[in-house]
Amino acid sequence: MELSHLNTDTDSNRPKSPTVSVVIPTLNEERNLPHVFAKLPAMITEVIVVDGGSKDRTVEVARQLRPDAVIVQQTRKGKGNALAVGFRACTGDIIVMIDADGSTDPGEIPLFVDKLIRGDHFVKGSRFSHGGHSHDITRLRKLGNDGLNLVVNVLFKTHFTDLCYGYNAFWRSVVPALDLPDVNLPQPADGSKLWGDGFEIETMINIRAVAEKLKVGEVGSTEHERIHGESNLNTFRDGFRVLRTIFSEFGRMRGRRSSGKRPFVEGLQLIAPRVSTPPLANPVAPRHAADPRQNAGHLNRTVGARRSEDINQIRARSFDDLGAQPTQDLRSARARAFDDLGSRQTQDINTLRRTSLDD
Repeated sequence: MELSHLNTDTDSNRPKSPTVSVVIPTLNEERNLPHVFAKLPAMITEVIVVDGGSKDRTVEVARQLRPDAVIVQQTRKGKGNALAVGFRACTGDIIVMIDADGSTDPGEIPLFVDKLIRGDHFVKGSRFSHGGHSHDITRLRKLGNDGLNLVVNVLFKTHFTDLCYGYNAFWRSVVPALDLPDVNLPQPADGSKLWGDGFEIETMINIRAVAEKLKVGEVGSTEHERIHGESNLNTFRDGFRVLRTIFSEFGRMRGRRSSGKRPFVEGLQLIAPRVSTPPLANPVAPRHAADPRQNAGHLNRTVGARRSEDINQIRARSFDDLGAQPTQDLRSARARAFDDLGSRQTQDINTLRRTSLDD
């Protein structure tokens, strides 16, 4: 299903045969990695393993299974930081994020990639859309997920069917739209996490993708039970954390819009070349028009026409400037443009008045 839409001009540089990087956050997953790596499809061109300080043989096993795997270490605690570090290390055209515990099926990656190639910018897996299923979710968690879907769909005017599922794929070029915390920032001294470093990352990036007007789609995905080990998920704690994330991101979106921030995808649109408007022909009334009222009427019509054309040119120029610099404040650009218009309009009036008086 399609969740949002945008101008296809943004897709002009989309590769037809993209390279694919997969990011796998790990923490003591030595027994699970063999199952996950065995299901990676041949189309994967790069495997990024982000380790969070495993005490077992996770890193050693990853290197044995995939000698070409890129191993990177987290810079802070939390799954959000692991993903941000992994995204930074990727070189592929497409990034896929999966879990190391076997709950997400790497064999589904071609479905995500195909949907991206066919036009989406961001694709998320859904356990509850057509073709999706979960072998792990409880009735209570399903009820909570439905409630959270409803909240985010009302606030953001989306149609998510599975907000709380972290199997996503997207073009690497849209990573800046997610605005993740800088991986070089230090861990807070009190041991807390920066916003976006924890499990809220999955909800956060889903919401930011639609808030930035990316073309977002869903594919059916099957969630499996964790193969080895125990999950760190807590139904009530994590449910409230997701709810807090939704309202926090809604406030962030409204704040960015009210300050004139344009959606990320608008900054990708192609900028049309400027077309200069030719000067007006015969801007002054004929010399035989002796009636001053005729001169005055002609003066007003001429200034009005010049003002209309100047407004169109200046508006085009101001929006061109904003297209080149997406973060520029729209109101500042308009104010500067109309200051120029006022100066030009005054000069036009004075020139035409002198000409009419000479006549």
